[in-house]
Order: sequence, then structure tokens, then C-alpha cells
Amino acid sequence: MLRLEQVRVRFHDQIVLRDVKMDVPASRTTVLIGRNGAGKTTTLRAIMGVLPLENGRIWLDDVDLTGVRSHDRARFGVGYAPEDRRLIPDFSVEDNLLLPAIALRLAGEERRRRLDEIFNLLPEVAALRHRAGGVLSGGQGKMVALGRALMVGTRYVLLDEPFQGLAPALALSYADTLVRLRKSRPDLGLLITESTPRLLDKIVDNSLLIERGEISSLARKAA
Repeated sequence: MLRLEQVRVRFHDQIVLRDVKMDVPASRTTVLIGRNGAGKTTTLRAIMGVLPLENGRIWLDDVDLTGVRSHDRARFGVGYAPEDRRLIPDFSVEDNLLLPAIALRLAGEERRRRLDEIFNLLPEVAALRHRAGGVLSGGQGKMVALGRALMVGTRYVLLDEPFQGLAPALALSYADTLVRLRKSRPDLGLLITESTPRLLDKIVDNSLLIERGEISSLARKAA
């Protein structure tokens, strides 16, 4: 279980998250819904340690992640695909995918196994493996960012606005990819932020609504 307890985040002298409490179960898909500026991206950045907490704690099972440095949180099996992708433009797609595994000093055999798994799940990314990250389209970059998150996300993957800026056909293709991911990795916990989450209807288990930095309602998918 990934858990946020009374998490408060201040950014530029403004409180962005207001004592947020949130549970993200393992092996489930949790969608965090909210308008722009509601606190969705800040929530993911706080989980990944990109933004410091003013108050509260973040737990992964019995491990307190609060004091763990941002780049070390991937060691606990948490992958993150930010909205802006953040690919290294001069690196090939394959090198962008391998970068977090190299940072974690994974053995070469394990890197190759994970890379093959990603290419099997994302054949469109496999076809781009030798292309430079800087020449990818927005949709291609989103898929590569998903693959990079999966390289280290063995327990949880956090996706920030994955459909933002995508043409309708590409958004549907990405949604289909998430359905395949859910089937191929039933053990994986997913936390996805979205403003309009209808494309996630096939995989969502829990829906959380965030407004002005507060979790204001919780609806569970009917069995």
C-alpha cells in the first residue's frame, strides 16, 4: 500500500496540498481527478520527493519514504512518467529507457530482461528504439516515458496526465496500452492523474477527486 498521511506542500508561499490523506492500493488502478491547478501534479511530485513536504508522511508498506531522496525512491520499485516526459533529446529511445536502470546499477542481464518486457508490451516503442528522443512526436514521447517508468516501476507506476495534448486516436491507443499493461502486470499499482478520466473506465478501480489541494470525495468502481 502506498499511503499519504496528512501531506501538506507549500509552493511559492502558497499551500498547494492541504493535509492530504490518500491510499493507493497495490494491484489496483487509482485515478486522481481534478481541474488544472487542483494539486494533481503536486501530489505525484510529492510522492516522488521532487517537492518537499511541509507536514505529513508518505509510506510504502512499512517503509517511510518521507526522508528518502528523490532519486533513491525508484529503488523501492516506484516509476514516474511526468506530463512533460523529460526525455534526453540526444539519447536514443533505448538509452532513455535504460537510463534509470543504469542509475540503479541493475545487472546487464536484468536490464535486458526488463527492456525486452517493455518492448513486448509497447511494440510501437520497440520500433523507435534507435531514434533520438528529441525527434519524437508528443504521442511517441508519452509512450517512451511510460516505458521508462516501467523500467523501474516494479511495484507502482505514477502517470501524470497521460492523455494531455494527444490527438483522439493517439489517446485511444494509449488507453488500449494501459489495458494491456493492467492484464500483463496484475500485481502493479497504478496512480494516474487526469482531468477527464473517461478513457480509463476499463481499468479504474478507485477514483479520487481533488479540489484546491484537498481530497473532497471518493467513489469506488462498482463490482
